Amino acid sequence: MNRFSRFEQNWLRPFLFFGNNPISLIGGAITSASALTLIGFWIVDIFGHGGSTNPYLGIIFDLCLPALFVLGLLLIPLGMWLRHRELLALDRLPEVYPKIDLADPFFRHGIDFVIVATFINFVIVGTASYRGVAYMDTVSFCGQACHVMAPEWNAYHVASHYGVACTECHIARGVPGYINAKVNGSKQLMMVVFHRYPRPIMAGDKVPPASATCINCHNPNQLIGDKLIVKTSYGDDEKNSITHTLVLLHLGGRNQFDQLSGIHGAHMAHIEYIATDSTHQTISSVSKTNGDGSVTEFVSSDAKGSITGEKHLMDCIDCHNRAAHSFSTPEEALNKDMAMGTPSLSLPFIHKQGLMLLKSSYSSQEDVATRITSGVEDFYRSQYPAVWNGQRAQIDQAAKALTTIYGNNVFPFMQVTWGTHPNNIGHTVALTGGCFRCHDGNHSTKDGKKSITNDCAACHNLIAVDEPNPKLLAEIGIQ
Repeated sequence: MNRFSRFEQNWLRPFLFFGNNPISLIGGAITSASALTLIGFWIVDIFGHGGSTNPYLGIIFDLCLPALFVLGLLLIPLGMWLRHRELLALDRLPEVYPKIDLADPFFRHGIDFVIVATFINFVIVGTASYRGVAYMDTVSFCGQACHVMAPEWNAYHVASHYGVACTECHIARGVPGYINAKVNGSKQLMMVVFHRYPRPIMAGDKVPPASATCINCHNPNQLIGDKLIVKTSYGDDEKNSITHTLVLLHLGGRNQFDQLSGIHGAHMAHIEYIATDSTHQTISSVSKTNGDGSVTEFVSSDAKGSITGEKHLMDCIDCHNRAAHSFSTPEEALNKDMAMGTPSLSLPFIHKQGLMLLKSSYSSQEDVATRITSGVEDFYRSQYPAVWNGQRAQIDQAAKALTTIYGNNVFPFMQVTWGTHPNNIGHTVALTGGCFRCHDGNHSTKDGKKSITNDCAACHNLIAVDEPNPKLLAEIGIQ
């Protein structure tokens, strides 16, 4: 008896005999279907035609499908062992295992079952994989699949980048970005499973640099020039008096003669800084590489002792840090909504009362609607009965608007409140944070001869500040 004959008689025949059972056949079909799907993906990935760029693709093709493949492999010997045990208990183990014969109806039935089941499983696995990839390409996967992302999900809908997929900004392109995303994603998944995630969740250094994300859509060398900003505010008096502030921002950029100007131009040089906190709000030193290659270092007067820490290369995100997840201050959010008509200006002191309610503390999201609604209703019922009786619809709308404002910015269960996520564009709230992290007049060279400018006119001109009727608005036809 030759070697193949011995292999057939001692191994192949017993394998096929015991493997001809439902569990093993299903296992074989699952293994074949997942293997075919994986091979199809690898072919598409290698030749690069029609493959998805979703970095979470690895969850399916590196974890789920291989796991399904292994599951099918495990079912094959499990079914064989169960059949062997069953036949052994019945004393029906054959002395000589049947030959491999396609004419044998029993053997052919097993082959037919594997072929049909493999095809069906291939369709199911392939369709599920495609739908899974398509789902992970949506922002709802990032924002709603995990409840801890509720603050970011809500803020995303009111940000300037609403409609841009999360992966476009949070995942750098290329193999390094792909690997980094998978490693971070695995860590974050474990944090959620074991309830070890931070509260609040801060971006910190987890967002890729602008060179790997922002510039895929934006041109940093574009000359923008000046931009007029009109801010509308409302007073705390009975009439909710309207005032306007007009600011001409010198955004600048790089012109056709390679000349730099304005805010963008001033920051296009090679600038590095050292921050003492993970949110980069306290900056102890700044180093700027000049055109001749020399480096000028500015150190904060508040820095004590030697300055240590990792140097960060300044880019777009250091100022545009809330481009995709905007959280407002109570004043900003209320002024914006009142400019759109709700709460109504016809309600006396609605701005003052609204701010008071927005700045109050509440135990939970569920407590917000009840207490804000009762706060608005009680004020007008007791202080302005005529308004309460004649403007019930406006009062209800005001309560809903205030509840929505609070719900979009404050999340007690994640310890997110007003100011938790500061916006570094400008310095509209106070003379701290934002631009004043560096442009505070306290960052100077060691010899004291140079300081980072804090001249307001370097970045903008104030055309009008809290004026009821600025002349320029009438001249340009806005008012």
